[in-house]
Amino acid sequence: MAVDSGGSGLRVVVGTTRSGPLARDASTEPVRTGDRGIDPDHLMAQLLALVRPLAAGVGIGRLETAVVGAAGMASLGDALRAELPGALARELGVRRVALAADAVTAYVGALGPRPGAVVAAGTGLIAVGTDLSGWRRADGWGHLLGDCGGGAWIGRAGLEAALRAYDGREGGSARLLAHAEAVFGPAAGLPGRLYPRSDRPAVLASFAPRVGACAADGDPVARTILRAAARHMAEAAAAVCPAVDGVEPLVAVTGGLTGIGDPLLAPLAEELAERLPGARRVTAEGDPLHGSVRMATDLATDSFTLPGDDALLYVVVDARP
Repeated sequence: MAVDSGGSGLRVVVGTTRSGPLARDASTEPVRTGDRGIDPDHLMAQLLALVRPLAAGVGIGRLETAVVGAAGMASLGDALRAELPGALARELGVRRVALAADAVTAYVGALGPRPGAVVAAGTGLIAVGTDLSGWRRADGWGHLLGDCGGGAWIGRAGLEAALRAYDGREGGSARLLAHAEAVFGPAAGLPGRLYPRSDRPAVLASFAPRVGACAADGDPVARTILRAAARHMAEAAAAVCPAVDGVEPLVAVTGGLTGIGDPLLAPLAEELAERLPGARRVTAEGDPLHGSVRMATDLATDSFTLPGDDALLYVVVDARP
């Protein structure tokens, strides 16, 4: 079983080592967080509702290996690490479990078990790197304290530029103001519509494509925002990229933010070339769910080589109920 749990919901794949992935399903309800961090009971309830019919439909009686990649695992995963392996063993017969930050599954989906660095850029932003003996991370601190260059960061900067134009201050963009009012209504009411939202990061990130569109149309303010985002992304990659004697590290960028295209990716390529001249930029092979599938296959076939980490990658090889 391979799982990708994020801000937009839960995706699950079941399969076998011989045949690969056989069935998949998804839920659009994000796993709750509370006083204990990510809620293991809510995650299990969602998993069981998806996995049991999938496994029965393809004739799998017992799922012996599970990899769960979850957003927030590094900072909010204590309860998951304490309770999920036992719950998976009790309910599904799982014996081998890897609980991973979604940045790790994004890394494996992009590069596989090779030394390098991956920037996972979606609503938030985190970079992870490994020399295959340990992990390093940069950012991923959430939209209030970091995630610099991520979707929420770009969207917030775009809306700030819109409000600057509304006020008549320097640094404003009339184009971004027009887009902001088309999406959110009159500018004067934007704080009242945005601040009370519990899904504020996702709402901010929803404006990032508008910033990309304005940049593609030549808006200088939007272009400056995306250049700054590219700089933040490259800085995060440089902070985690390993130096391995005789090995050329790989660098990849993955996540929904890449959909902005050249207005972001062109300055990002320049920034990465400046900060990581000894690394080789490659296209991501797959997404975080692909990474979870690959990790589950390796774990099930005793070919798992990734280093463990208390926060980023927690592996249990003999889970018991």
